[in-house]
Amino acid sequence: MAIVLAMALIKCPECLRAVSSEAVACPTCGYPIAERRPEDQQPEPAVKTVSSTELLAEVRPSWWRFFWHLFFFWLIVPPAIAWWKRASVVLRIYPGRLTIERGMFSKSFREFLARDIRSVDIDQSFMARVVGIGHLSISTAATVDAAEQLQGIPDPHSVRDLILEQRGSRSPGHATTD
Repeated sequence: MAIVLAMALIKCPECLRAVSSEAVACPTCGYPIAERRPEDQQPEPAVKTVSSTELLAEVRPSWWRFFWHLFFFWLIVPPAIAWWKRASVVLRIYPGRLTIERGMFSKSFREFLARDIRSVDIDQSFMARVVGIGHLSISTAATVDAAEQLQGIPDPHSVRDLILEQRGSRSPGHATTD
């Protein structure tokens, strides 16, 4: 059975570094420890050595530090998403035709001749009617179901009437025979 004796550490009165209570002199400054050790200075208990790879704590700033960042995140991000989605869909109505452009980076273009449009349907919830928006479904001769659906169109009745008016009129490229 092995007995391990731990030596206490005291502070050197000259340089204030930790020195063994059994040392004759301070190894740093050479001050004679054993001969002139003050009576009131008690030896400190042995210090446990800690491995330099042992993690003692990981501390990050509190979320309260970022309160205003998080608060304004909810005020800025949804409008940015709404702007992005709004800018990525464009319905253009020309004499005799209409185009729908979707996307910001990758684009999708659809063109419909007004004479091929069979119906333009409007769907509105109660709140959509209150604010004056609606969903348009444009059906063409080539499709059984709605070919295109556009959501959140302002004043959908006027847009529908304009599209149907183009269907009834001749496109500018056609010659009339009178």
